[in-house]
Amino acid sequence: MPKTLKQLSRQVQKLREKINYYNRKYHVDDSPEISDAAFDKLFEQLLALEKQYPELVSADSPSQRVGSEVSKKFENLPHRIQMLSLQKVTTAEEFAAFDQRVSEGLESNQDIEYYTEPKLDGLAVELIYRNGLFETGLTRGDGSSGENITPNLRTIRTIPLRLSEQIASKYPLLEVRGEVIMRKSDFEKLNETLRASNQTTLANSRNGAAGSLRQLDSSITASRPLLFYAFGISDRELPGIDSQQTAIELLKSEGFKINEHAHSSVGKSKVEKAFNKLTKKRPTLDYEIDGMVIKVNSFEEQTMLGQIARAPRWAVAWKFEAEQAETILLDVEFSVGRTGVVTPVAKLKPVKVSGVTVSSASLHNEDEIKALDIRIGDTVVIQRAGEVIPDVIEVLLEHRPKNSKPIKFPSRCPSCDRAVTRPSGEAAYRCLNFSCPSQVEGRLIYFASKAGVDIDGLGEKLARQLCQQELVKDPADIYFLKKEDLLPLDLMADKKAENLLAAIDKSRRAELPKIIAALGIIGVGETAAKILAAEFTDFDKLLIAEQETLETIAGIGPVIAENILAFFSDKSHRRMMDKLKAGGVKFLPYKLKSKAGVLLGKTFVITGTLSKPRPYFKKLIEDNGGKVTGSVSSSTDYLLCGTKPGSKEVKAKKLGVEAIGEKRLKALLS
Repeated sequence: MPKTLKQLSRQVQKLREKINYYNRKYHVDDSPEISDAAFDKLFEQLLALEKQYPELVSADSPSQRVGSEVSKKFENLPHRIQMLSLQKVTTAEEFAAFDQRVSEGLESNQDIEYYTEPKLDGLAVELIYRNGLFETGLTRGDGSSGENITPNLRTIRTIPLRLSEQIASKYPLLEVRGEVIMRKSDFEKLNETLRASNQTTLANSRNGAAGSLRQLDSSITASRPLLFYAFGISDRELPGIDSQQTAIELLKSEGFKINEHAHSSVGKSKVEKAFNKLTKKRPTLDYEIDGMVIKVNSFEEQTMLGQIARAPRWAVAWKFEAEQAETILLDVEFSVGRTGVVTPVAKLKPVKVSGVTVSSASLHNEDEIKALDIRIGDTVVIQRAGEVIPDVIEVLLEHRPKNSKPIKFPSRCPSCDRAVTRPSGEAAYRCLNFSCPSQVEGRLIYFASKAGVDIDGLGEKLARQLCQQELVKDPADIYFLKKEDLLPLDLMADKKAENLLAAIDKSRRAELPKIIAALGIIGVGETAAKILAAEFTDFDKLLIAEQETLETIAGIGPVIAENILAFFSDKSHRRMMDKLKAGGVKFLPYKLKSKAGVLLGKTFVITGTLSKPRPYFKKLIEDNGGKVTGSVSSSTDYLLCGTKPGSKEVKAKKLGVEAIGEKRLKALLS
């Protein structure tokens, strides 16, 4: 007698539960209960039933891990709560200074409870669960938004596709954050497979994980041995989750893989011991780590400490000492950046450092070369710190060959052959030719980058072509490009040219902070650009600003003020400004967004123990137009006090700041 659809649905559900259970035992708990052949048999049964009855297929089925159709590109989506990067420390003294700042910020004389875990060397991602179902997965990106790589993340077996009903009902929206990695052993096996099929091998396990996640064909991702380790949640105000540790315990109970070396430690001395223990254990681990992440455990204390531009004040990455290697300096090449700085680059005999083959290293400037007494032919020690371009840190003079050659710094620009100069007080030589090809190319790349006006499709290769063909002599020229200018370029077709012109047109209406940052003024990055845009509201006011005015702006200071003044007083830069306007760039006035409300314009500081967590009162004040800061000053209007207010109340009295309780706050709101 044939089964009804209801009976078939129950059969499919039981198969899924079995597969999920055995999958978790194998991939998460590392304790398999059945053979691979038995597991494959169960999986084949499920696939056969779902193929015969497609109406039974669901988004959380294990069958959805095999990869979907090829994507055309990754969509960029915002993070609901910013994914912050971490400040770094490299010594016990630096960590002690961090611990001191935390204690002062919390006004606490007690040892701080921290949650520590290995800093995995992979790709950070965010998983969004809605009503218990895995809905969307994003890369960290720039912290504010990331690429939507959901189909690829679905293929990773250590990512649950559905959470328990209890958690789904309690937390309809749960954003889980973690790291996708590839084990060293799995990485070696993968490279063996790639070599056997005459495919390009991967450089290291981190690149292997990142590259696998960014495949447009998710079936390739499904074939790669990737693991997801959860390291937290985004929202620190969820009921019943009051610390990093409770968040991790919840995630572990839901089937997420948690690092076995993660735990809480009270006080800086115990954290230091944990770091030293992890340093010794590092060589035995089957995955790459580059340090230890240390977070204040309490979510309430995290909120009290707050954050700076892109990093929390409540967490830090304690990095291991950089790995070093010996090699031979074969030659020195000189490159010119967008600001005209001439940089010496050491060309090395290839050597592996931190799992990466290195053939170039930075020599920084002429003073550095003289201090090292480095010559071509020398045996040198290179150091790769922070996973960036290595530095030459030492010359092994005992190995110096007789035919070694001193390094001569060029007197003329290697790009345009104009004379270079070393400005007074600077360590760097500069080419002052604004039309220098390398500078033009560098400025164009930076102008079009995400840090600038964000022109999709205008990368390094295209920028190089535009400059070489003399279609662009400064960034403003891109706003006068026509389709017929672009079509003769390499790999440029009709549709690609149209898309590029559309992206250029869109950038004409970029926000003022973006345009200011795109200009590439020395010292003016994203944060300084926002400060300037908010202060002057429109571009013409900034153009005529005097140094004295600029210096008084918080976050700018005399050095950046001088750089701004020098930039806008340069005739070639002035011509570029005029050209940008002629090209239709709007320089739209910019205003800081502020909420209206009865507390508009009022600044609060919160201290002591209140009837509800501080985040509740912070949100209440901000929702009504007020501002909450971390310390009492003469610009503070009210100090909201709970019990045991501490030194902030004393300071408020000295400054004449009114201290209020919860009743008074309610009265202000009404």
